[in-house]
Amino acid sequence: MTVYWVIGLAGAGKTTLGRELTHELKKVQKETIFLDGDHFRHILGNDVGHTLEDRRINGWRICRMCEFLDNQEINVVCSILSLFPEQREWNRQKFSNYFEIYLDVSMDVLCDRDQKGLYSGAKTGEIKNVAGFDIEFIPPANPDYVLKNDISRNNFDTVVKEILKTSGKLK
Repeated sequence: MTVYWVIGLAGAGKTTLGRELTHELKKVQKETIFLDGDHFRHILGNDVGHTLEDRRINGWRICRMCEFLDNQEINVVCSILSLFPEQREWNRQKFSNYFEIYLDVSMDVLCDRDQKGLYSGAKTGEIKNVAGFDIEFIPPANPDYVLKNDISRNNFDTVVKEILKTSGKLK
């Protein structure tokens, strides 16, 4: 089993890629779930905010949930901002098989996409605690797969196949 940790800033394409990757994985291993950081917050009742400390708490919750699922021999595709290098390192040490995917998107493109209005709100000062603006985002040091995702995509079919091949799920 594998925990696929899909990292990137808001608007990078984490959720879309995560859903497509989950769909393909389920074709070969039904024991696969998709876990999205925003949905995880909702599941737990939105009891933490978006301050740096709240994000750290939520990040550890997600890490531990993935560890629980990994121990149950369930593949996990987790789409998460993943701000904290120490959590990513913990994942590498704890999970039976950890595959880190980084969606690298320039801030200009993210600001153009801005589906949630986060970046425009951060620019005007209306929204605080936005990763990449007033919260530092440290890209992963050694991801297993990097996708420069500055282009518009209708789907991630080719990318998903590359990820599955690179991670050893497809030959």
